[in-house]
Order: sequence, then structure tokens, then C-alpha cells
Amino acid sequence: MTKVRRIAIQGIKGSFHDIAAHRYFEDEQVELVCCDTFEQVFSSLHDDHDTVAVVAIENTIAGSLLHNYELLRDSGMTIVGEHKLRISHSIMCLPDEGWEDLREVNSHPVALMQCRNFLSRHPGLKVVEVADTAGAAADISREQRHGHAAICHRDAARIYGMKVLQEGIETNKHNFTRFLVLAHPEKATAIRSRSTINKASLVFTLPHEEGSLSAILSVLSFYKLNLTKIQSLPIIGQEWQYMFYIDLSFTDEKRYRQALNAITPLTRELKQLGIYEDGRQSI
Repeated sequence: MTKVRRIAIQGIKGSFHDIAAHRYFEDEQVELVCCDTFEQVFSSLHDDHDTVAVVAIENTIAGSLLHNYELLRDSGMTIVGEHKLRISHSIMCLPDEGWEDLREVNSHPVALMQCRNFLSRHPGLKVVEVADTAGAAADISREQRHGHAAICHRDAARIYGMKVLQEGIETNKHNFTRFLVLAHPEKATAIRSRSTINKASLVFTLPHEEGSLSAILSVLSFYKLNLTKIQSLPIIGQEWQYMFYIDLSFTDEKRYRQALNAITPLTRELKQLGIYEDGRQSI
């Protein structure tokens, strides 16, 4: 029998989390565990160690999803992969309707913002914010809301029996969201391939001393590691103290391990969030 991969996502079928999950596990049969919140996604990982999760962590326009960094750090789960999905929006309606029938367009507020130029060319459409992009299409289809359109990924039209009126309506064509693939540490080796690992994510705190961060960066430079991202978050209850999340890419895992050993004594606390392969991009 073909093994089914259980994947927890925030959102429903046709959402961008769903698209990213299917793109990453494109050669596997997927069973989605659809959750309303990211907290529920992480709970699914704790409840079933065979479940993996696909979780958005940053967007090239909107920036980092800071709360998801905190959830990841506290969860005890590990990163085993990533995928970078280009965010392309389509406008769709019920199959028997067209432009002349539309009065209202529904979508998530971020998606509506990303399609601002398109919407400005259709001033007759009332813009209404809803909780989810694919959810807008699902609700219109289920309730047969005539005169309503949804803005979401084009795949939602196939799933919910909608008609795509126009694709690629987003203003910025270079809009990507980076998704992390997470798993229970006991299951990590069965998912990722050691031969393709070239990236790591860490979180650490530093002593409140002059030059503490520059010392870390100097070590990483010495070992020729590429710092691809650094994100700081305040430590609650400790004024002007921060946690630093960093992503590193490397060509030699042994050299990465040496650098990790070298920076550990320079930190107050350090945790490896995962080692994995640099994710590919898709539409």
C-alpha cells in the first residue's frame, strides 16, 4: 500500500499552505490535517509523531511571522525542509457568472492589499475582508453567493467548483512566502536526506556585553558560513534583551559543526532549530 503523508497546515484545502505542502511532497500521497490556528498545527505534531507540518515563516513583502518563531522555539520540533512558493492570486466566481454580475470581492486582508492595483481598476467592487483566501472561495461556492468573487490561489477554483476570471492579479510578481517543514525529532532522519543538507537555523541569546553579537558573526565568517537571515525578538520580562534567530547556508557540514562548537561558549543559550536542504522555489 502507498504510504500516506499526514501534513498539518493552518488553513483549508486550496490555501497557500496546502499548495506549499503538495509542492514539497509532490511525489507522495498527502492527507491534510487542516487547522484553524498555528497553535493547533503544533498541537497536531505533539499528538501524532508521524504527522509533519508545513508552516509559513516569512514573506518577501510582509516580512517574518514572528509568532511562528516563538511557537517553533517552544515546540521542541525540528526543521527538516523548506519550500519557497510564489504568491500568485486569481479572482474567481460561481461558474454561471461573469464580470458583469459581480458586486463584491472577498479575501484575506493581506491578499487584498497585495492586489491593490487590480482592485483600484474595479472601483465598483465592494471589498470585504475574510479570515482565509481559500475560505472565501469555499464559502461562496457552498452558499451559492451570487455576485460575489474570491481572491485566492487558482487551485481553489478546481477544488470548490469556481470559475477563474483572471490570473496573476497581484501587484508584485516577486512575492514569495517561505514555508518550513517541521517534524518530531525522532522522525526527522526518515524525512530529510543527509546528503543534501546545506542549511541550518539557530536561536540563541547573548550576554549583555559590548561586541557579543559581532563576536558570533566573526566566527561564522571565519568558518566561511553564509548568514542568510538574522531576526531579533525581545525576551519578555528582560528589558533590552533579545533572542537572535539566524539561518546559515554551507557547503561543508563538518565546517558548520566546527563553527557551532566555536560559538556555543560565546552565547548564554543556543538551540539548533534544524538542519535541512535549501528549499526550491515554485509557483
